[in-house]
Amino acid sequence: MKLDIVAFASHPDDAELGCVGTLLVHKALGKKVGVVDLTRGELGTRGTPETRAQEAADSATILGLDARENLGLADGFFQNDEAHQRKVIQAIRKYQPEIVLMNAIHDRHPDHGRGSQLVSEACFYSGLLQVKTQGQGGVEQEPWRPKAVYHYIQDRFISPDLVVDITPFWEKKVEAIRAFKTQFFTPSSPESSEPATYISSPDFMRFIEARALELGHAIGATYGEGFTRERFVGVKNLFDLI
Repeated sequence: MKLDIVAFASHPDDAELGCVGTLLVHKALGKKVGVVDLTRGELGTRGTPETRAQEAADSATILGLDARENLGLADGFFQNDEAHQRKVIQAIRKYQPEIVLMNAIHDRHPDHGRGSQLVSEACFYSGLLQVKTQGQGGVEQEPWRPKAVYHYIQDRFISPDLVVDITPFWEKKVEAIRAFKTQFFTPSSPESSEPATYISSPDFMRFIEARALELGHAIGATYGEGFTRERFVGVKNLFDLI
């Protein structure tokens, strides 16, 4: 299945926190969008790989994603090396996205920056004819290089190069985040026997909204998601920037 935009995420829920509002914006414009999670989040303090998988599936349904898959890399210990790059390249060539979104270039969690670099380099190598990969049924995949790659902003603030207005889709984004019931505070079931974590408190959800409000305010909107770029953004018409 060819997709227009694919968001890569080091952990299930990274995309929900960082960029699903943008996926929803483009889904509403008729684009096909998907998420590829690198790991199962098995090192997370709360929940299990199985519950995280179900929560990711629930979020995908809420968002109406055209595809979601998990590459099953080792949470915390995946590397930016040839073996891991080839797995990401297979996903890029499978979905042939025009645009790839990926983790922040550096962040509080080491997996985010490492995943960012892994996917960024895989996007380049995916376009090389001499890099051979096989898809479903052992069929050799065609080279494919996305036209643009952007890094979403996560825990640590990074000054964005562009901000997407996600105001009409804010509530849907929150619903998708809350699908990860083991990870985040949920008003309907606030009690949990699992240990409290940095992201499980009500304050963390308020922080997520505050960040979106700040980015939205910067462009004259209510809610926004910010991204950094790897190369200059070019336009043929200045009115495309209005």
